[in-house]
Amino acid sequence: MEKLCNFNHEFIIVHLLLFSSLLSFTNPTPSPTQDEQSQIISRFQEYLRINTSQPSPDYKKSTQFILTLAESLSLETQVIEFVQGKPLVILKWPGSDLSLPSILLNSHTDVVPSESSKWDYHPFGAHIDENGNIFARGSQDMKCVGMQYMEAVRRLKASGFQPKRSLYLSFVPDEEIGGHDGLEKLAQSDVFKNMNVDIILDE
Repeated sequence: MEKLCNFNHEFIIVHLLLFSSLLSFTNPTPSPTQDEQSQIISRFQEYLRINTSQPSPDYKKSTQFILTLAESLSLETQVIEFVQGKPLVILKWPGSDLSLPSILLNSHTDVVPSESSKWDYHPFGAHIDENGNIFARGSQDMKCVGMQYMEAVRRLKASGFQPKRSLYLSFVPDEEIGGHDGLEKLAQSDVFKNMNVDIILDE
């Protein structure tokens, strides 16, 4: 089994709660119910099952998945292709004080290649074993982080929280091959300048 290919489902719940608390800076959100935990893991598995491995990532499918989640959360969406066929998705949760600089949570959608012969489970099957470990390419680098961002927003919105600063989530392509057609081009663009970002969190 290749290393760094599994992620324990309990960790994603713990990280989600910690991240939600950090974003709110107030009372922690309540722990998710068993049913909510199952839905969180199911969404994570769905993302992992999208084959976005280099050199031929399925960005069309991953983009649609992210946009569907964003719609369910009533987030503003923008899809940009600085390079044709390499979509960059930006989601926005507007803050109550638009004069304040914003926060950007970045993650990448592509993953490194995988050799199926070296895996005990299919690298894009998102199998969960008896110990709660999820086996899939991207389970640690870094689809888990992108989903933690989304699930933290989901829980904060459900609690009635409204951020003072606008919160952006970016899902960028091609990080595993240098990021030149993804985050690098975003950072050099007027789009990024207009986002007025003060803090960026990444992997």
